[in-house]
Amino acid sequence: MTQLARRHDLTAAMLVDDEFDAHECRRAMLAYCREVVLVSNPYGREGLTKRILQLRSLASNRSFERLRVTLPALQQIVDRILRAKRFDVVNLEFPYLGHYDLRQAPPGERLPPVVVDSHEIAYDLARQFARGGGNLGRRLYAAANWRKLRREELRTYRNADGVYLCSAADEQRLLDQVPGIRTAVIPNGADVEYYQPRPTDPPPDGRTIVYFGLLSTIPNIDGVIHFMQDIWPRIAEANPEARCKIIGGRPPPSLLALAGHRVELTGFVSDLRPHLAAAAAVVVPLRLGGGTRLKIVEAMAMGKAIVSTTLGAEGIEAVPGRDLLVEDQPAAFAEAVQRMLAEPRLAARIGQSARQLAVDRYGWSEAALALEGFYRWILENPS
Repeated sequence: MTQLARRHDLTAAMLVDDEFDAHECRRAMLAYCREVVLVSNPYGREGLTKRILQLRSLASNRSFERLRVTLPALQQIVDRILRAKRFDVVNLEFPYLGHYDLRQAPPGERLPPVVVDSHEIAYDLARQFARGGGNLGRRLYAAANWRKLRREELRTYRNADGVYLCSAADEQRLLDQVPGIRTAVIPNGADVEYYQPRPTDPPPDGRTIVYFGLLSTIPNIDGVIHFMQDIWPRIAEANPEARCKIIGGRPPPSLLALAGHRVELTGFVSDLRPHLAAAAAVVVPLRLGGGTRLKIVEAMAMGKAIVSTTLGAEGIEAVPGRDLLVEDQPAAFAEAVQRMLAEPRLAARIGQSARQLAVDRYGWSEAALALEGFYRWILENPS
């Protein structure tokens, strides 16, 4: 959005969950948006509110994800915005919001096309959870929910004028379900001017392994537990100096319990860069997920040596052995991390190659230009 705003006027209407400071969000977004309207989401809470909504969804033909973002107040805001001024394009973030009436314009004006940003194929991710994402209760719930999500998500895609996805793999998954839909691949990007090695950052310490991400999501929870149970003990035994740092907000009790000698959970940090700079390696041991991982792009931009699973690196056009190391078996993954700790020159070389790839392929400016081109193509070829 910051890049598009250099050439276009942007208006944003968004739901705000409890974890965010709406005033601070609005202030920050007004730096690049002409108008920002934020609507407090009473369903965007953890704990009892979420559990009640999940129970409601079991008795409903609508998914939990749709119930969580269904607010008349948001539709009223959208009505006001779209009827007051003609927009060239309505960009919909997440298909969960596809039931809102977005094709509106002032009297006599043409209706704007609707383009959906599909961060992942959400129902496919939910189906992964049903097959092996956490405890039995979570798997059973996902089994009951993912088919509802699939019906809603595919309807949103079919009704859209265009859909852009983060990876070619997700694009193909969508085209298999909705042949003929107009799609584009716009890779996840990083602010490569912000995420870059700086002279003031601490140098790699040769012993710290970092995992970072929002720790309340199932893929991240599963990835951390997998790493700590199946991979970390091998590293810790082979290297008594090794340390593990897990960075991210909202960790559940199952992750908090992992903290201890040589294992640190930092919680949310306001600036990742010093933590990444000091790390000897970044790990992405994911077994569940879709789209592409921002954590990999950001770590690449910081020039870090990364060890990932195949799924963790999916959609990233990186060459294993040159830009990162890819291993799926715990023993091989641990051995790859050990190489990064033991061979700082190798880690530096891989990090430098990763940084160059991030600058060449995954910067925000490149992503914005590709998205702008997709918008123009949609406008010039109305469906």
